[in-house]
Amino acid sequence: MRNGTAITEFILLGFPGIQGLQSPFFIVIFFIYMLTLAGSGLIIAIVWAEPRLQIPVYFFLCNLSFLEIWYTTTVSPKLLETFVVARTAICTPCCLLQAFFHFFLSTTEFFILTVMSFDHYLAICKPLCYPTIMTSKLCLQLALSSCVAGFTLLFCHMVLLIQLPFCGNNVINHFYCDAGPILRATCADTNILELLGLLATILVIPGSLVFTMISYIYILSTILQIPSATGCQKAFSTCASHLTVVSLLYGAVLFMNLRPTAHSSFKTSKAASVLNTIPTPLLNPFIYTIRNKEVK
Repeated sequence: MRNGTAITEFILLGFPGIQGLQSPFFIVIFFIYMLTLAGSGLIIAIVWAEPRLQIPVYFFLCNLSFLEIWYTTTVSPKLLETFVVARTAICTPCCLLQAFFHFFLSTTEFFILTVMSFDHYLAICKPLCYPTIMTSKLCLQLALSSCVAGFTLLFCHMVLLIQLPFCGNNVINHFYCDAGPILRATCADTNILELLGLLATILVIPGSLVFTMISYIYILSTILQIPSATGCQKAFSTCASHLTVVSLLYGAVLFMNLRPTAHSSFKTSKAASVLNTIPTPLLNPFIYTIRNKEVK
């Protein structure tokens, strides 16, 4: 155990290298944050108000929109504060809570997107069995299972983390409480937590990606067997929005986690984190609705 004073708060540095540009950055990110809340909230309101949209694909879209609202809310307010306050402090319990909800919501989002790929698989590859398989009860069970699985994974880590003493460096060179800086601030051995974190990451990201890819392999093989061009186009348009969102999310996450250390910089990592937590949740409502005749 290292010697030092117990940490009661963390300091978020944000982006110290943009002196003079804080106001423009604040305005842009605030505008994006408001649009994200409005867009995702509008999707939820439309689906629940329109009986014709109360089908499995839009039920899962509502769940995804709900997650996006809270996912960006866990980060955006503190990020905006770093642009207007010289010293952005966050209490230790608040920091741990922010990290928990940030990773819990993102993990659940991966599971929901995986469930949506399964829904598209059934709709395209098993159309006759789809109504009897994808019932309202099963949709609710799949959504709850995604939430429970994400909560359980992160709760186990958090139970171990909150028992550790914090007495190291309390300055976090980021705009939110990331797992790495928090672990470096502990005064105890974190090898077990790091190993569990690695296993959870492998389970969630590559695991859900493999399941999604398998679903789309079957979907693609089924689409190629459709004799008419109109049928192919209709089947592909059914999953085009979901495939776009999956590509954006996994692309950003894999870029952040699989970059070679020798060729990476922390500024690049923070920029990738901004793209993943600010613009991506904004794009999702537009991707799912801009070419969707049912929603229009």
